[in-house]
Amino acid sequence: MSQAKEPRAFIPLSIAVLTISDTRTFADDRSGDTLVQRLTDAGHRLADRALVPDDVEVIRAKVRSWIADSGVDVVITTGGTGFTGRDLTPEALEPLFEKRMEGFSVVFHQISFAKIGVSTIQSRATAGVAGATYIFCLPGSPGACRDAWDGILASQLDYRHRPCNFVEIMPRLDEHLRRKKS
Repeated sequence: MSQAKEPRAFIPLSIAVLTISDTRTFADDRSGDTLVQRLTDAGHRLADRALVPDDVEVIRAKVRSWIADSGVDVVITTGGTGFTGRDLTPEALEPLFEKRMEGFSVVFHQISFAKIGVSTIQSRATAGVAGATYIFCLPGSPGACRDAWDGILASQLDYRHRPCNFVEIMPRLDEHLRRKKS
């Protein structure tokens, strides 16, 4: 007979949202608005929100500052994951990843394929961990942000989700960094 698992309490995370675009402003940033609404509706805290141009060094500097900030648990970016000359988010952020999250892209594309078919191939959504901070790079459309949040992030950023979730392993994300200092 299996034992019933004890219910877990929700643990709110501090999440920073970064919109990457040469053309958007906060007034028309529907993707960023979508993410902020979803994360706050779920009970998480908005740690910070920024909008930067499609520039590798500017993107990288902003995310590095959040990685260094102990008050930021998760960074979610929107924009810059396509194939045009200005789409630079993976090039800016993947070099920061200590570990890539291959499954994120796979699951994102499965969800996206069910909604937009083979057009999902035009996204280079990616994710990883750097400095004990989760980083998720989403496309710049509100629909893609909804799909990623509703289909992946809402459950994986919720400590109550079983059988496992990102929150429960957060205390161990920087074990390799602590070992190097010893």
